[in-house]
Amino acid sequence: MFLVTCDDKKQSATSFLANISEREKLALKSLVDYTDVESLPEIWPLAARKFSNTVALHNPHAKPEVKITYSQLAGQIQRFAAGLQTLGINMSNGETSSYGERVSLIADNSPRWFIADQGIMTAGAVNAVRSAQADREELLYIITNSGSTAVVVEDLKTLDKLGDGLNELPIKLVVLLSDETPPTEVNFQVVNFSQLLEIGSNNTLVAIKQSGEALATLIYTSGTTGKPKGVMLSHKNLLHQVKSLGTVVQPQKGDIVLSILPTWHSYERSGEYFLLSQGCTQIYTNLRAVKGDLKKFEPNYMIAVPRLWESIYEGVQKQFREQPATKQKLIKFLLETSQKYMEARRIANGLSLEHIHASAIERSQAKIVALGLSPIHALGEKLVYAKVREATGGKFKHIISGGGALPRHIDNFFEIVGVEILQGYGLTETSPVTNARRPWRNLKGSSGQPIPGTEVKIVNPETRQPLPAGERGLVLLKGPQIMQGYYQNPEATQKAIDADGWFDSGDLGWVTPENDLVLTGRAKDTIVLTNGENIEPQPIEDACLRSPYVDQIMLVGQDQRSIGALIVPNLEALAKWAESQNLNLTSPDNREKIDLESKIVQDLFRQELNREVQNRPSYRADDRIGPFKLIEEQFSVENGMMTQTLKIRRHIVMERYCDIIDRMFAK
Repeated sequence: MFLVTCDDKKQSATSFLANISEREKLALKSLVDYTDVESLPEIWPLAARKFSNTVALHNPHAKPEVKITYSQLAGQIQRFAAGLQTLGINMSNGETSSYGERVSLIADNSPRWFIADQGIMTAGAVNAVRSAQADREELLYIITNSGSTAVVVEDLKTLDKLGDGLNELPIKLVVLLSDETPPTEVNFQVVNFSQLLEIGSNNTLVAIKQSGEALATLIYTSGTTGKPKGVMLSHKNLLHQVKSLGTVVQPQKGDIVLSILPTWHSYERSGEYFLLSQGCTQIYTNLRAVKGDLKKFEPNYMIAVPRLWESIYEGVQKQFREQPATKQKLIKFLLETSQKYMEARRIANGLSLEHIHASAIERSQAKIVALGLSPIHALGEKLVYAKVREATGGKFKHIISGGGALPRHIDNFFEIVGVEILQGYGLTETSPVTNARRPWRNLKGSSGQPIPGTEVKIVNPETRQPLPAGERGLVLLKGPQIMQGYYQNPEATQKAIDADGWFDSGDLGWVTPENDLVLTGRAKDTIVLTNGENIEPQPIEDACLRSPYVDQIMLVGQDQRSIGALIVPNLEALAKWAESQNLNLTSPDNREKIDLESKIVQDLFRQELNREVQNRPSYRADDRIGPFKLIEEQFSVENGMMTQTLKIRRHIVMERYCDIIDRMFAK
């Protein structure tokens, strides 16, 4: 079932399958088989025949509402491709025989994005993708660096943003994904979406046979540091995800998928390719509409980053805080008891990260504890947890989380209320999934075992010598999903991938005896104190986020005596606390604002930070947060302090608050 790098296809397919578990083999039997597919565009005609009138893409927020069946999707992809070919987009632009002609795709989530993405590949071209919300300079850099000769843009507003910057580039065609009237006084041809499809309808598509090694896309990493690099992903890289993610989840025809992440990002993108290859119906949502859409559409699957689950968790916690005091005490008791029940059940089932070497006696004792606590957990299910699930639609088979570390308290909470989260791991450079927890091995705190064909090696960061299971080091990855390299950047490619094909993830972690990957931080994010101690910020930040008063947090302290923190407080929770304590926290200068510098507020946050950090497993004295600063501006995509997948861009935050950080440590 899997596409692998081997000359003898039958022999390699057999050996590949021999290396996966019986459970994984069984899981794959229920899925549509794409064994013989060598390029992504080959999937959609096959899916159209298999799923025909099933709705593939549904955007309820478009005006008018958009629904596209699998048959319509395949047809529109082919017409889009034929239109491109007719207007001069070819397999190669003559500049190089290694890659198809490059087309920049600058747009955000919509059914038309997917049609354009696969239409470009069907035409034999390579797309370079980015959000329409990105800065003008970054977009022009991507168009230039990729050598694009055509650009597909969201709308006229996006085209206007690029402006005369396109005049200096060899652009011959611009396609609007909207149906707005194209401008005429420009140096290149401009057509809108409907016009391109009409052109495609009147011309024959030239079928392009592409090998698995052919370049499919360039994904420019927005990154948390430095200038974006073009990650080169081949059809083989992306198809590995389509053909192997069925060992993690097994979607069926008509299953509902709620889509919220940037559709051009490798995580969402590979997830969409896989889920749509199995006949799911993808429904587009957004941050404003997601809570309502969860209830309305009752999804079976959702792919998202930890920040979304944190937001849903905070919404539930807010509802808990609004209950009468007696009910709050009952909920607290039920959650604490259910937490103990879950921990005991994990130990009994050999799925406790803190007890991976538990003896048979310890597991038996844990089973007895779980049995004793189960009636109270059942009461919590009846009184509280079922209602929480209703807020998510109540029909989730699995939630997929990735793109960052999932805080343990979030993971634990959703386990208690009966919503199963499968945490995965990977990077844009790995297409992206390399590891994922399975339904039958959902080891909390880990990122799961490797998916088929993937190897994980932990090495000493300095010597690069392999380390045994259980020892922490640098995570190296190898497999069919590893990128071809960084576009036109051989130096960066050589640094990232060694001569034996091992990719340097830049992450620190360790593996369990069962080969589950446990991440502990980013090698480049490590904060080194003046006493020589290395601090991984992510686990400490995750612990602090358990406090209801901490909305966002970023640790600082490189070359300082202790670590410090920039904290965005949860002002609503803070006001609620002040009200319950009959305290006046308003600023003397502005009665509309809370005085974040007041002693009462500062003491509260000191107490919260100390408690959460010290309650964290593996706490050390150096983990204690020293100076901290409460800031009102949230880290967001709009202000440039978060990536599109909601990771904090640490270097940008450091630059923005450098004076404040300096004053923090000067005290």
